[in-house]
This record gives sequence, C-alpha cells and structure tokens, in this order.
Amino acid sequence: MEDWLRMSASDLGRGIGAGRIDPVALTQAFLDAIAAHPDSDRIYARVTAPRALAEAGAARARAVAGQRTGLLDGVPISWKDLFDSAGVATEAGSALLEGRTPKADARVLSVATLGGSVCLGKTHMSELAFSGLGLNPVTATPPCINDPAAVPGGSSSGAAASVAFGLAAAAIGSDTGGSVRIPAAWNDLVGLKTGHGRVSLDGVVPLCETFDTVGPLTRTVEDAAEVLALIEGGAPADLKGATLSGARLAILDTVALDDLRAEPAKGFETACDRLARAGATIDRIQAPEVAEAMGLAGALFTAEAYGIWSEVIEAAPDKMFARILERFRGGADTAAADYVAGWRRLRTLRAAWTARVAGYDAIILPSAPNLPPEAARLMTDDRYYVTENLLTLRNTRIGNLMGSAGLTLPTGVPSTGIQFLGLPMSEERLLRLGAAAERALPG
Repeated sequence: MEDWLRMSASDLGRGIGAGRIDPVALTQAFLDAIAAHPDSDRIYARVTAPRALAEAGAARARAVAGQRTGLLDGVPISWKDLFDSAGVATEAGSALLEGRTPKADARVLSVATLGGSVCLGKTHMSELAFSGLGLNPVTATPPCINDPAAVPGGSSSGAAASVAFGLAAAAIGSDTGGSVRIPAAWNDLVGLKTGHGRVSLDGVVPLCETFDTVGPLTRTVEDAAEVLALIEGGAPADLKGATLSGARLAILDTVALDDLRAEPAKGFETACDRLARAGATIDRIQAPEVAEAMGLAGALFTAEAYGIWSEVIEAAPDKMFARILERFRGGADTAAADYVAGWRRLRTLRAAWTARVAGYDAIILPSAPNLPPEAARLMTDDRYYVTENLLTLRNTRIGNLMGSAGLTLPTGVPSTGIQFLGLPMSEERLLRLGAAAERALPG
C-alpha cells in the first residue's frame, strides 16, 4: 500500500480498473498517511474522511459492476480551500472567512464528484490567494518537498504539498498570477494553468475574477490531462504518439530571463538542451508587448482584488497578515478610468502577442526565476520579502496577462520548472507537447 501513495493518479485508476486496487482500501491508505504525517495539519485545513470513504464505497460498487465513469473513478484528490464544499468550511486561508460553510459544492467539485472523484479534504493556501510564496502565518504555511525551511509556493501551497508528500494522488488548485504553476515547480510537480473561462468558477472564492482560473497539480502530464477531463466532465486529451520531432518552440527573451538565479537558469538550460536533442526547433523571440503588459499588472490585479474584498477586509483588517493587507490596499487608489483604460490596452497587447506566437507550438521560459525563499527570513526581513514576492510571480504572470494556457514541468534540478505557454484554450495541444517533453526531461 505504501507504493500507492507514490503512484500516479492514472496508474492508480488503471489498478482499480484491473481489480488490483480497491478504492476503499486506497482511500483509507491516504487517510492513514494524512493522519500519520507530522506536517499534515500544515497541509490540510480540513480532512473530509466520511465523504471520502462514502465516495470510495460508491466507486468500489461501480468497479465491481463494470460501470466506472472514467480512469480516475475512485482516485483520491485534494481540493484547495477556496472551492466550496457542502457542509464543510471553506475559508480561503483567511481569518476573515472563519466558519464560512457553504450549503453546496462548487460546480467544479460537483462535476468531479459525478465523475467518480474521491474528495480527501481541503488544503491550506495563501491568504485569499493573494501571494505566490505560500507563506501564511494566519492559518498555516505548508512545507516544501525540497527544503523544510523554505516556503512551498502559492497560493495553492497545500495542494502542491499534498501531492509531493504522498497525501493525495492529485490536487486541484487555482491560478490567478501563477498560483498553480509556482507551487508545482517548487515541489517538482506538473502544473496546468487553464485558459480563463474554460473551467467553471461557480462556487470558487474569487481573487480577481477576470484572471482567476482552475487547474490541476499532478505527478505526470497524463494525470494533468485526466484531471482536467474529470473537472470539466469531458474527454481527456489524446496523448498517444506525442513527439517533439518537428515541434517549434521559442524562448521568451523579454522580461522572463532577467535576474535569473543560478539554479533556475541551470534547470532551464538543461531542459532546453534536452528538448532540442529530442527533435524540437528552438528560436528566441522578443515581445515588447509583454514588458508593457507587466507595467499594467499591478493596477489591474490589485484594483480588482480590493474592489471584491474591500468591505470584508476593512471590517476587520487586524485579522489579516500585514503583508497581504498591504497588497490588497494597494488597489484602493486606482481610478476607475485608469482601470478601464488598462484593460482596453491589455486586450490590444494580447492581440499583438497572439499574432507573434501563433507560429509556435509553445513559448518556453523558466517557471520561476528563483528558488523557494526561507520562510523565517520572509517574516523578519522586509526587503527580502518584497524582492522575493515580486520575483516569484513575474514569469507565470506573463501567461495570465496574455491570456495563455500554461504548463510547468520539472527540469530535474530540484524546485525548478520549465513553463510552456500556448494560445488561449489550447490545453489539449499543450498537454500533448508536455507529454513528449516529459519523456525528454530527467525523471
């Protein structure tokens, strides 16, 4: 059973389908691992054991009857604590929402449940999803798989930790500026940012509704494809025969390679070399529209976030981590006219980006320019916090600003990732490319 905790979600599903794995025993194995893990209370905000075992029992009955709904029917998955779950608190990592208990599941959780998913529970996250670091002194800061002194990345911090530490077969997170891809990269996982609007946000606690997306954190690209199908209620991307032969990739020189730290640079260079040797053609491109869009990002993100949360925040600001409170309040002074003008300009920049990259299968860049920072130092060193927080989300934010689908894969250098950006709603194409790249990169 110990091997079950390290198997891919897809392999677990195949084991269930072949009769080698009982969904109830599998779910109990994960629940036991959660109970025994010394840091489980820093990873899971709430464990939903009764629900998980009931869903596993239903999956067992379907398996026995030969009526499984899909490959992941009966596979245990964790959910970030901003997806509503009926009768279970959903607090989005904030004391402001303490005790908030929805009456119904988020649509995406409901769809996954109908598809046979087993919900293990809700994972910790950055407060109201507004940080890429994963540091949360209000509720909990989950551990990083490669450095116990470091933050795990956020805001889907517990989601990444649940998979990396063998406490879930896969996890569901959200990505507004990098919140799936950063924790995935820093914990050596696969992370998929879907295009905005592809996966339902109904019943998902918002940060910035014009940028919020839902996506999986998994061990493999196949798992990411299967989980995307599970949460959409659709068919998974066909990954058979995926190859890098003839693939056209382009390294983004604008912004993405600035101030790159040594380890992420090494991981990225090694990954690019392996992709080229596997048959990909790699060009380099400049994209001035990216630099201009980055200048718009602060106002667009913070103004919307503060507009959504100002009333709740200002009713009890002392309940918030000061750094997150400061970031939200940064949006208070953005004029409505400037916000509207910013979005109009961003749409023009997105069109320029789409035209520039249309001839490539993907644009590639380091997932994060830095390694996971030290948690204790972030709490005491103001300059360090500001520097690392801004740098962490810089590269992933490019994908959100440009409206791209994004996929991060481990490079083989611990806590570094290579990010693939595709056109909006190009997830299937990106996953096929990722499946081929995964075979070329170090295991």
